Amino acid sequence: MHHGGRGILLDIEGTTSSIAFVYEVMFPYVRKHLTFEVFANWLEKDYIEAFHLVARDVGYESLDHWLKAHRLTRDNPVRAAELICREVLRLMDADAKTTGLKTLQGLIWRGGFESGELVAHVFEDVPPALTAWHAAGLDVRVYSSGSIEAQQLFFGHTVAGNLLPFFHGHYDTTLGPKKEPASYRKIAQQFGLAPHDVLFLSDAVAELDAAREAGLATALVVRPGNPPAAVSQPPHPVIESFAQIEVASKAPTGNA
Repeated sequence: MHHGGRGILLDIEGTTSSIAFVYEVMFPYVRKHLTFEVFANWLEKDYIEAFHLVARDVGYESLDHWLKAHRLTRDNPVRAAELICREVLRLMDADAKTTGLKTLQGLIWRGGFESGELVAHVFEDVPPALTAWHAAGLDVRVYSSGSIEAQQLFFGHTVAGNLLPFFHGHYDTTLGPKKEPASYRKIAQQFGLAPHDVLFLSDAVAELDAAREAGLATALVVRPGNPPAAVSQPPHPVIESFAQIEVASKAPTGNA
């Protein structure tokens, strides 16, 4: 397919990386280290902020309101941490895409990526495509349900090395849900481009539908191990490799 615009927006799971890596490596890492990380970082600012977001995920105004509803306080970190861990595991079992869960997962993955225990999988066509898009002057960004920190850790520690320099921006669900057109309108504005100049690549049809409604160009990415897409007909062209995307050479970039 040909993309004549100047921006490309990428999903991660099932698009740039295999679903199996996420579910068989990254999620089990969180389960293994969850209890220790929550206890060990009980007083750390970034973890406290994540706990507040998890509280909102489950319907409470804040961590303190959540704890109070269970007759707990922050001064009893053992039982409070047990409550948080229990809820995080429940959200993971439900494959929830909530902001608090994703934020806390990102904090836990930090240690794994920085130690080298975690090395992100990317499909073989991804690094050469990023190189080609960069050479063509395209503005490439990421929109994932995973937190921005998790995205940066992921692409900074891949089997192909550090891919972060190829990206000009990262977005997560703090901007808005991935299945709502308004989120993609905001992203197009931050690109500084008309929506039709941004190509969104994802394996999720519902996300592509939302992006298309917002005016973005779209393509459905079909990768090994992905479940069959619910819909594969137009308006979303289907690709199996980023190498199938033809871009204009030396296109001028939009606002960073």
